[in-house]
Amino acid sequence: MADLRAQLATSLSMNKKTYLAGESVIAEIIVTNNSGRELTLASTRALPWLSFVVTNTKGNPVPTRKLNVFGAMKIKAGESLAKRVDLTEYFLLDNQGNFAASAVVRDPTAAVQSSSTNRILFNLNPGKLYWSQKIGVSNNASNHTREVKLMTFSDGQKTQLYTKVIDGRTGISITTFSLGEVLLLRKPMVTLDGKQRMHVMFLSTPSMWVHCQVSADGKLVGRDLHQRSAQGDPVLMAYGDGSVRVMNSNLYDPKVVEAEKSKIRKATDRPAIPQE
Repeated sequence: MADLRAQLATSLSMNKKTYLAGESVIAEIIVTNNSGRELTLASTRALPWLSFVVTNTKGNPVPTRKLNVFGAMKIKAGESLAKRVDLTEYFLLDNQGNFAASAVVRDPTAAVQSSSTNRILFNLNPGKLYWSQKIGVSNNASNHTREVKLMTFSDGQKTQLYTKVIDGRTGISITTFSLGEVLLLRKPMVTLDGKQRMHVMFLSTPSMWVHCQVSADGKLVGRDLHQRSAQGDPVLMAYGDGSVRVMNSNLYDPKVVEAEKSKIRKATDRPAIPQE
C-alpha cells in the first residue's frame, strides 16, 4: 500500500495568533486527496479519522474537555476540503500562555497510518478586567452561581470588549466572546437587570454606541445601535421594576437609513424631458 502521506496533503491554519483566554480558538484544516480515487474518511470505535494535538510551552498536552468526535468526510480524487474546528470545545484553553496545535488525519483503510499537519503557534492573553459580578442562577434542578465579567483586550491594533461567564462551582469558563470594537474615549456602562442579564453600553465609533444584552448562561440576547441625542451621550438607566433602558439617545436602524438613502435621487437621475 502506498504511503498515506503521498495520498493526502494536509495543512492547518488559524483565524488569528493572539486570543483572549477562553474565547473560541478556530482552527481550519484543509485536506487534499491525491490518491487518485474517492476516499471516505470516517472514524472507527478504536480510531478517529481526525484528531488534534495541543501542547503548552513545556510540550505537555493540554487537558481535554471531551473526545474528538467528527462526522465522516467524503472527498473526491483531486479535491480539497476544509473543516473548521473550535479547539476550545475540546481542550481546556482558559488560562494565559503560549500554545501549539497540530492535527492528525487518518485513512480508515490504511490501519494506523496517519498524516500530521504543520504546527501552529498561538497565544492566550488574560486581557484586562473592567467589571465583574457574581450572580445566582436557578433552574428546575438546583441553585448555583456564576460570575459574569466584562473584559478589555487589545491585540496591538484595536481594543475589543469581551464578556466572560464563569461557572461558580467549577471555576471553568462557560463562554467568552467579543461584543465588538470599543473606543475608550468614553467609559463603557454596565449593569444587571432583574432577570440577571448583563447590559453593556459602549462607544464603538466616534458617533455610534452599542447596547448589548447577555443572559446568565452567556448568550447574546440583544444588540442595538444608538447615536448621541441633542442632550448628550446615551446612558443606561436601571428602574425599580428590574428593567434597564437606554435613555438620551437616537436609536439607529441601518435598514431604515439605507431605505432613506435609496429615496434620494442622484444628480444623474434627472426627470425625463417631455417630447413636444
